[in-house]
Amino acid sequence: MRIGVDYYPEQWDRSIWQADSDLMAKTGVKLVRLGEFSWSRLEPSDGQFEFQWLDDAISTFSRHAIGIVLCTPTSCPPLWMYETYPDIAQVGPDGRRIQTGIRAHRCINAPMFLYYAKRITEALAKRYANNPAIAAWQIDNEIEAYPCTCDVCCNQFRDWLIDKHDTLENINAAFGNSVWSGEYSDISQIKPPNAYPKAWQNPALCLEYSRFTSDSVTKFINDMSLIIKRENPKAKVTTNICFTENQPDLYKLYEGLDFAAYDNYPQITLSCDKTVSHSFELDMIRGLKQKNFWIMEQLSGPTGSWAPMSPTPRPGQIKGYAMQAMAHGADTVMFFRWRTAKTGAEMFWHGLIDHSNVPSRRFNEFAELCKEAQKLSVIETTELVSDVAILYSPDAQWAFNIQPQTEGFEYLEQLRLFHSAFARYGANIDIIAPTADLTKYKAVIAPALYVYEKNAAENIYRYVIKGGTLVMTARSGVKDQFNNCIMEPLPTIFREVIGAEVKEYDSIGIHEQNIKDFAGNIFKCRQWCDILELTTARAYAEYKDSFYSGSPAVSMNRYCSGVAYYIGTVCDADFYESFSGNIMKQTGIPRLRDLPNGVEVTTRTNGLDDYIFFFNNSDKEVEIEIPKAMFSIIDGSDREKLSLKPYGMEIVRK
Repeated sequence: MRIGVDYYPEQWDRSIWQADSDLMAKTGVKLVRLGEFSWSRLEPSDGQFEFQWLDDAISTFSRHAIGIVLCTPTSCPPLWMYETYPDIAQVGPDGRRIQTGIRAHRCINAPMFLYYAKRITEALAKRYANNPAIAAWQIDNEIEAYPCTCDVCCNQFRDWLIDKHDTLENINAAFGNSVWSGEYSDISQIKPPNAYPKAWQNPALCLEYSRFTSDSVTKFINDMSLIIKRENPKAKVTTNICFTENQPDLYKLYEGLDFAAYDNYPQITLSCDKTVSHSFELDMIRGLKQKNFWIMEQLSGPTGSWAPMSPTPRPGQIKGYAMQAMAHGADTVMFFRWRTAKTGAEMFWHGLIDHSNVPSRRFNEFAELCKEAQKLSVIETTELVSDVAILYSPDAQWAFNIQPQTEGFEYLEQLRLFHSAFARYGANIDIIAPTADLTKYKAVIAPALYVYEKNAAENIYRYVIKGGTLVMTARSGVKDQFNNCIMEPLPTIFREVIGAEVKEYDSIGIHEQNIKDFAGNIFKCRQWCDILELTTARAYAEYKDSFYSGSPAVSMNRYCSGVAYYIGTVCDADFYESFSGNIMKQTGIPRLRDLPNGVEVTTRTNGLDDYIFFFNNSDKEVEIEIPKAMFSIIDGSDREKLSLKPYGMEIVRK
């Protein structure tokens, strides 16, 4: 288990490099990440490459056997490039070029940007791809599906549509352009849907544009990866992401890369909301390639740049949140950043060493983590094996963003509710694509599969037919592949498997009602109420309010060798906890009961030994009874009871 840091030698005097590398080696740092914002130093003028400073920086760290994660600097083209080729800057929804001066304002489809991006990447690859100090490569930084409206992007979007639909007539038909006299008579009339709020525009056009921008960044990342791989086919290549408004299809983005990488900034101040844990994001990242991943940026201190500063991390959070990432499949955790910047917009996005230049409480906690990580070599070959899968659809997320359904309804929150509930019982949970292999899971949760995808629907049916347990929810099967409504009773393609159909729905938004389950338990519901008419299914819960009191709210249907549940509303967390507990009991998934609030449990295995991670994600000390004495990996003793400080972690061998 490797601990690393992000470092910016171009921002510091060379005299500091030496002292920093010595302290890193003494502390136990194994990796440094370099270069993602340094294009102007690497190429100060067109075609004038200056790599000696980077050679020296790499040598400074590698002499301590500290590995290098080398980044391509394409997120930040130098100002001479913008000045020479102003059309490489993105064009905003207002039709104006975005003002340069901060990062990530380049248009990734602009021909001259691509020329220079490929040239700098090739130059770096030729110089460093076979350098034994390079442990991995990161392409660009926190890439997004940028909604650029420049002429190049407009023309490429039109070409993309023609490649997909063949003719203008087919595009008109797919988009339903007879509405509002929107039929195209010439391809030049197709424009990116950025001039107005998405909800005012054609949903089909908006969804296709999201797919196009996603495909554009995926192609860019793949092209840059191939340049590096040409120089060294064994090079390990990735890109780092965080979750953003302009999020690409992350499954496609990482398909051609060696591993997934994430920038991890958990909330410092926790609420009583059980869905707040960053474990959801960590499981989501692991699910992108269904294997262990890296953290490229980890919380190091108070955050603050485009927003006011956050509170400082509480004692235990620096180490605890890094260990939480490991518990969910991170094999490498790199902290952003080693030093807090003294200049620039991020000078108050704190690193491990503050402006005082004196190691602080947070640094000392980081040093403890580095020492502890050295004890964890036994789990380096382990992975998480899950009985539960939650299906995440990029199409559904884009479509809900285009047309919000009701007040308070958020697509990812539907996934979080189930994730939190199953996690409450200590279950490992994979968050995967709807087209992924489902055969190994005892339960598959498919919330709000809003947009029809043929391969996904067939995959779900096969899973249930062969004996799987499926859970679906309201707002499933609503749209066809082009984001148009399907003229069938909801949930359309899924009616047969759930054994029921929606005879009416009520968008109640933030107003609360009640449902009653088969055992007589009462739960609050809100946002949405599908009023179900059962065909082959039975009622699991019924509404207790409004004109549809007594109508089924949740159903259960036996279908071939499997079982399918349908939840027609959105409930408070206690319903999902009760429901998930019943699912686990019926499917034989092991449950840990009576875990203290905030305690998260995951298990990593190598096929022979299981290692159980107990993480106290709360600000209160807790004690946990375990059924038998287990060996602690951290302190090397047998433990019959676990006592965890706030944000503390214990790892035991089962």
